[in-house]
Amino acid sequence: MESVLSRYENQITILSDYLEEFPETDEPVWILGRQHHLNTDKSKLLLDISARLWFTYRRKFSPIGGTGPSSDAGWGCMLRCGQMMLAQALICRHLGRDWQWEKHKKQPEEYHRILRCFLDRKDCCYSIHQMAQMGVGEGKSIGEWFGPNTVAQVLKKLALFDEWNSLAVYVSMDNTVVIEDIKKMCWSPPQSSSTAHSTAYLHRGALGRNKNAAGFCTGWKPLLLIIPLRLGINHINPVYIDAFKECFKMPQSLGALGGKPNNAYYFIGFLGNELIYLDPHTTQSFVDSEESGTVDDESFHCQQAPHRMKIMNLDPSVALGFFCKEECDFDNWCSLVQKEILKQQSLRMFELVQKHPPHWPPFVPPSKPEVTTTGAELIESTDKLFELEEEFEILSV
Repeated sequence: MESVLSRYENQITILSDYLEEFPETDEPVWILGRQHHLNTDKSKLLLDISARLWFTYRRKFSPIGGTGPSSDAGWGCMLRCGQMMLAQALICRHLGRDWQWEKHKKQPEEYHRILRCFLDRKDCCYSIHQMAQMGVGEGKSIGEWFGPNTVAQVLKKLALFDEWNSLAVYVSMDNTVVIEDIKKMCWSPPQSSSTAHSTAYLHRGALGRNKNAAGFCTGWKPLLLIIPLRLGINHINPVYIDAFKECFKMPQSLGALGGKPNNAYYFIGFLGNELIYLDPHTTQSFVDSEESGTVDDESFHCQQAPHRMKIMNLDPSVALGFFCKEECDFDNWCSLVQKEILKQQSLRMFELVQKHPPHWPPFVPPSKPEVTTTGAELIESTDKLFELEEEFEILSV
């Protein structure tokens, strides 16, 4: 413990101003699959929280679509929360869950490359520009507020253009996760033989994947699993609370998207019956990358007191997130769900089934559309890229 305190002395000094924000209790705090004890390692808890990438409202970026808004203040909070969940997946993929951020310390290139994916520029694959433009295909005008399911659908589609991270993004439908479909998607070969795809798969091969006889790479694509849920009508049903909290204990946890109507938060853990979250409702100025490719990252880490809210105040529209880098991680997640989520009540938070339901349309793993644009270019229109997906999203008013 002394070596930890010595190593993070500077950060602990910064964080000490809000050490008392957490109550004195013997109850454990859970943050994205990691357990902390306030009476013995409060400083490590706060360092863990500050290491998460924090995306907030920004101003003075280039107008979206050329003539649209140059700030997302007032409407982009759910998009920022979606960015935070995805960024956590990318950190786990490239740096590992236990990676820690230290102020003014040189970070690996992968870290800066992750950050560049989210800068507020039209040529960054998960920028506010790309997300807002892709939202048009989900029936959302630029500047309109997104719900949890909509942002999940947008991330799924943008990920198809992201060749570096090569994620398989699965968004569950009808509160049901289908194991067969996920394994088919994560093990599937490319659906196109275009030059762009060939380049992408050659790049993956350079990262250690194997190629089959046709020259395509094989192997498990890291899985981002998002489960949109409705946990009540106007308020969260108390019967779901224990199962909801259990999700934050899983090592695959990416937290949850949710909050209140038109007021989104990124939930990363809990203490007792209070949820701990990162709040995007702070407006900061646009930050660009430097010529060297590094990013001045201080404004991308929350060094203020983490917020808490009573779980019963949560709006029932939420989306759970999980990351499974390898197939064994997914198999372990399935076992945990069977043991901890599906064990007791008949009113389950969601279902986990082995086979594709016969009354559903056939499952076809998503593939990159045959268009000239990529995730590194401005998507001018999404009308021809995807059909609008009619999936539930009810938000109380």
